[in-house]
Amino acid sequence: MYEFIKNIDRRWIFLLMFLSVSIPILLQLQFPEKATDLAYSTFDIIESLEPGSNVLLSFDFDPASEGELGPMATTFSYHCAAKGLKMYYMALWPVGPQMIDDRIDMVIHSDFPDMVYGEDYVNLGFKSGNEGVIKVIVTDFRELYTTDAYGTAFDDIPMCQDIYSVQDMDLVINVSAGYAGTKEWVQYAVTPFPDKIKMVAGCTGVQAPLLYPYIPDQLPGLLGAIKGAAEYEMLVGERYGLQDQPKYLEGIRRMGPQLVAHLLMIFLIIVGNVIFFMDKKKEGQS
Repeated sequence: MYEFIKNIDRRWIFLLMFLSVSIPILLQLQFPEKATDLAYSTFDIIESLEPGSNVLLSFDFDPASEGELGPMATTFSYHCAAKGLKMYYMALWPVGPQMIDDRIDMVIHSDFPDMVYGEDYVNLGFKSGNEGVIKVIVTDFRELYTTDAYGTAFDDIPMCQDIYSVQDMDLVINVSAGYAGTKEWVQYAVTPFPDKIKMVAGCTGVQAPLLYPYIPDQLPGLLGAIKGAAEYEMLVGERYGLQDQPKYLEGIRRMGPQLVAHLLMIFLIIVGNVIFFMDKKKEGQS
């Protein structure tokens, strides 16, 4: 057995990894989630807002990172809509508006048909300039945003008439896949105006460690990758009874194959180390 495992064809390992991912997907395996402090903080900050509060949602990601960030963007939208918050969508990435439209169709049009565009939510679309956009709108929103994504004049949108800068928002929610994203929002919006701008965010797994230094003062809530999305889904689902709605459980569902694949990787690492030390022991005895 030892020699068989030591000299196993790598294609068997590839097959095991394939099965570890495909079987949970086919069986739709789901495992219980335990929310971390950051997920609780993100949930609590949004939950504490009064109905009618202004929330800026900046969706700075694309289809390539939708697997990680799509579920949290969907749940953010639901949570804000369920609380009766006024949602101002924008994007610093060119395909961000597509991500916004997907969430509006999936959440607002589907589950909150009584919400009125321009009164309860608005899509301000994409503006080029990366952090330059943030630097401008933290003091003068109307300098860049003269219309919404569909060409309606900013002043003609009822919910925008009293908005002059990001400082008029009660919360900024950023879903980020990289540059420009959460780091730039923290540096150019939250840091210069710590008493006026509060922010929570969701990001990809590789980006999360770069944002930890900003926790908790500048970034009190952060969802890291699909794991963070699953934890947040659990909290929102328990609060609003979404346990039987699959579109609000995507993060939890996607955690199934990821968990099994990670356990397989850990097992293979352990087996590899055992073989390594056994070989060293045999070399020392010879």
